[in-house]
Amino acid sequence: MKGLTEKQRNILNFIEDFMEVNIMAPTVYEIAEHFNIKTSTVFAHLRSLQKKNYMTRSSKARSINLSRPRNKGRRPSGICTIPVYEKDGMRSGKPLYYDSSLLKNSLDFRKLFAVKVSDASMSAAGILDGDIAILKKISGNQVHNGDIVLAEVDGKPELRTYHELDADHIILTASGSEPALQRTREEAPIQGILVGLQRGL
Repeated sequence: MKGLTEKQRNILNFIEDFMEVNIMAPTVYEIAEHFNIKTSTVFAHLRSLQKKNYMTRSSKARSINLSRPRNKGRRPSGICTIPVYEKDGMRSGKPLYYDSSLLKNSLDFRKLFAVKVSDASMSAAGILDGDIAILKKISGNQVHNGDIVLAEVDGKPELRTYHELDADHIILTASGSEPALQRTREEAPIQGILVGLQRGL
């Protein structure tokens, strides 16, 4: 990948990963969402990749064609790529390659994201410092009592066990000696539900 900037290299890697898993190219909007950038920025990077003969594309959706496909073999079916975030909300440079067959139910992998655990607050639940928590984005009221969730607690994303107190209030508990937190739903928005775990090395 000589002659590419780091951002162009990251976008090209994402396109290659996406096409290996999905057997089709990502849309400009999917690339923009993955990198949390504007679509106009994506268009600029794609034009640069075209000029450097790494890809071709037309005005149609999913029309990206790689000029230099990877030489290595395809990953086994069922492997999906998931964006990884640190606990401070920053996206990690590399996605997580995860075997979706390990998940309890068949899920749309595009609704999955991962967070690197950076404390031992949920160790009694088997979630250790350095683990990667696999989470599903939620829409509406999809959370049930006993679910482990990623909630925004006092401005910070935290893994906690969810309990509904009433229509407006929830209780979030850690597995250690930390006290349970009672919050309104607006005070502690739920960002995702834990669906899998990858043990840190």
